[in-house]
Amino acid sequence: MPIHAAHSAAELVLDARCATGESPVWRADEQALYWADIPAGVLHRWSASAADAGAASRHSRWQAPEMLACMAAVQGAARDAGEGQGAAARRWIAGLESGLFLLEVPQGASPGAAGDGHGCGECELLAAHPLAAVAHARPGMRFNDGRCDRQGRFIAGTMLQDMSAAARVGRVYRFGPQEAAQGALADLALGELIVPNGIAFSPDGRTMYLSDSHPEVQSIWAFDYDTDTGTPHNRRLFVDMRPLPGRPDGAAVDADGCYWICGNDAGLVHRFTPDGRLDRSLAVPVRKPAMCAFGGPALDTLYVTSIRPAGIDLSDQPLAGGVFALRPGVQGLPEPAFRFAG
Repeated sequence: MPIHAAHSAAELVLDARCATGESPVWRADEQALYWADIPAGVLHRWSASAADAGAASRHSRWQAPEMLACMAAVQGAARDAGEGQGAAARRWIAGLESGLFLLEVPQGASPGAAGDGHGCGECELLAAHPLAAVAHARPGMRFNDGRCDRQGRFIAGTMLQDMSAAARVGRVYRFGPQEAAQGALADLALGELIVPNGIAFSPDGRTMYLSDSHPEVQSIWAFDYDTDTGTPHNRRLFVDMRPLPGRPDGAAVDADGCYWICGNDAGLVHRFTPDGRLDRSLAVPVRKPAMCAFGGPALDTLYVTSIRPAGIDLSDQPLAGGVFALRPGVQGLPEPAFRFAG
């Protein structure tokens, strides 16, 4: 297996100590990285701007009303909060436990900027407006992985929180302008899934990737994707991860069309070419990298969030739950924002 050392030494961005750090999203207009700590329901922001270097405001946190799993920025300027209502807010679409919500995230530092990363303490509670409820197949489910396609529709999967049950009740949903007008989700009917993950799109948007992270599956699929309707079809196996180190987790696609996916439990981030060939694997100093996203001024930094498992000895991975930066020598693509009608 090719593990490349060149351009791949992992740098610690923040010792965030997230229980489950997921859904990193780079905002070029802010030069900032956002991500979620799922079980804590905390939204994090880290400013990469040189103007904020060393400032207490470089790391901010806010509290969501439920577990926060996946999110995407909403296209458009920040909403003016109005006189007496504090700073203007940027809007995000987010998958929580009970459905999709529109979050209003204040601009500027939050009261929860300081701390050790566990919980949110005095964090400000985010305003959350329901967009669409999800009809879970059973109790104990939540959203997991999600992102926008190249046309700005939000595609996200659900899972049973108790992975030991190996319940094939996961679903993948679409939420675009049509669904927003109806206040409902469209089930993409992709079959029996346990832990839908690794959602990503090729540079031209015509290929969709999806994985199932569960140890019983560990597969990545590719689909032809109808960019007009937001419908995947012609499912085929892209990579069988079972012979490779790590379970497939969160993913990103670079400007060359190669698919990067975190190898959970192996401390690696794998890059696959569009034909499914393993091109390289880059190491991070924790066992459970969770999701990756390209960012930085030139989109040539690969940010990686991670998981801090509870109840086990972490002496050999004290930075578990942190956020790391890799320099893979390739560029990423701008992350699409969600688009409402008009």
